[in-house]
Amino acid sequence: MKTWLKKVILSMEKTIQQLQEIVADYAPLLKTIQPNDFTFKSQPQQWSKKEIIGHLVDSAQTNARRFVVAQYEDKPALLYAQDYWVKAAGYQHYPVADLICLWELLNKHICIILQNVPAGFEEKECMTNELRSIKWLAEDYNKHLLHHLHQALHLEPVTYP
Repeated sequence: MKTWLKKVILSMEKTIQQLQEIVADYAPLLKTIQPNDFTFKSQPQQWSKKEIIGHLVDSAQTNARRFVVAQYEDKPALLYAQDYWVKAAGYQHYPVADLICLWELLNKHICIILQNVPAGFEEKECMTNELRSIKWLAEDYNKHLLHHLHQALHLEPVTYP
């Protein structure tokens, strides 16, 4: 196996392991947020914690699709209007336990998808706001998750992007 390919595979394994750890560490923390705190909005145009978690559900769905479609289509363009998705899903009125469970299961599903990416396909590309590899998107996805999870949990900010 070529040296660069080994490095990519090891990097993907590290990214998958990080996502598994994020789910294992943060799902229990999300369950400790008080119900009233989940729906609070400091300003009408800002997302509540429910809507932040809903946004992460939408992001998981979109990225799961990217990770699969980029393997068999040539540079697919898979974009989404995040504010519209959050509004359309009505996350502000979604049952909290279901929302957390959905977030958790979708992220476990993404781990399985990433584990099944064939060797050499990590560099296949997908158009988001610009052309990015599956490997890059997976790494960025974890940073995005941490940024929003820290927002929702009032933890030390994680800068993103």
